[in-house]
Amino acid sequence: MSSTTDVIAGTAISSEPAVRPRKPGWQINSPNLIGLILPAIVFTLWQTASSQGWVDRVFLPEPLAVVKAFWKMLTAQDLALDFLASIKIVGQSFIYGSVVGVTLGIAAGLSQNVERFLGPTFDTVRHIPGIAWLPLIVLWLGIGAPAKVLVIGKAVFFPVFLNTLQGIRNVEKNYIDLARVLTLTRWQLVRQVILPAAMPSIIVSLRYAAGLAWALVVVAEGLSGLEGLGFLIFRAQGLLLTDQLLVCMVIIGVVGFAIDRCMALVQRRVLRWKQGYEG
Repeated sequence: MSSTTDVIAGTAISSEPAVRPRKPGWQINSPNLIGLILPAIVFTLWQTASSQGWVDRVFLPEPLAVVKAFWKMLTAQDLALDFLASIKIVGQSFIYGSVVGVTLGIAAGLSQNVERFLGPTFDTVRHIPGIAWLPLIVLWLGIGAPAKVLVIGKAVFFPVFLNTLQGIRNVEKNYIDLARVLTLTRWQLVRQVILPAAMPSIIVSLRYAAGLAWALVVVAEGLSGLEGLGFLIFRAQGLLLTDQLLVCMVIIGVVGFAIDRCMALVQRRVLRWKQGYEG
């Protein structure tokens, strides 16, 4: 009998590793390489439009001018301090809003009485934009960090609260019936059945809320503040410093992408047991 082939019930089974069939069609070896195509196209169009004079350089400076503006802002204008101020506000807002949102979402999901108690008030406050609250909050707390944290934290709270609530309410009834058959206690039911089943919805809401907090910090700092990336954007707009405006926009986009990727890694780690369609 060959060392590389076993014959069982008349079927030859090779001990050599099977070769995965390739999917038909053109493929790129690196999965992340395809994501660089569109940025390269945008960069090329940007460079061409600026260098060829399709758009006045006052309104669209060349990429090299933006790089020089970035270096000037970093070395002579305390860009790092403004960036850290924005990160600090976003971090505090996200932590406060998400912790309160998950806590009250779980409480409302587990008890209809809690949902009825919170529902009318939360549904009313939820439809008032955070920017509408900002002038009043500034009157109460001033233009410092607490006002911005409160406005952004409110925006973070509601998607986390609603998705946590709906994630619990969407748990399969079969799971609950099985837990009752197994005579699980209330705490065991929540810890071993309800929360794991609702976790995908909770994690997705946290990922969305993290990006939302980073986007809203620009508006909050621009309307009430003397530091941060939002303040720099509105100042650059007023002084027609388009190169500095683009620097801030690129930083916001890159950091927002990094935040989303980090949250995606957390999502993949927490939900590693859950498999679905990958495209």
